[in-house]
Amino acid sequence: MKKLAALSIFGLLLTGCSNTPTSTPVYTPPAVESTQAAEVPTTPAVEVPADTPSQRNALRSAERYLDAMPFSRKGLIKQLMFEKYTAEDAAWAVDRVAVDWNVQASLSAKRYLDTMPFSRDGLIKQLVFEGFTPEEAAYGVSTTGL
Repeated sequence: MKKLAALSIFGLLLTGCSNTPTSTPVYTPPAVESTQAAEVPTTPAVEVPADTPSQRNALRSAERYLDAMPFSRKGLIKQLMFEKYTAEDAAWAVDRVAVDWNVQASLSAKRYLDTMPFSRDGLIKQLVFEGFTPEEAAYGVSTTGL
């Protein structure tokens, strides 16, 4: 019984001892009633991981490759994978590089025509083989006058 009384007194001392005066008012904002139901998010928040050093390096490599020569999206990913970036890091980088794939197809078509003659259909097929979509390839060839 003495232990229980001692614990009770000790508990009262802990809760009663404080460095703040008891006369200090605590501000409590008034309750605001809303006529609308509380908004509930329909999808959970998804944490997007920050980019990794490998992804940043892949992005810089992709930008440098595009400065040197035209690439299709698929071709650039393959090039980055050849440089031993993972498929995920290569795709991440290519999806974030500032590039117009139609312009890349146009540059590639002109580059091919500078080295050898092509028919319109042959050049479109070559660009598709290089990884351009059929639409990008047709656009690229159309800019050459074929």
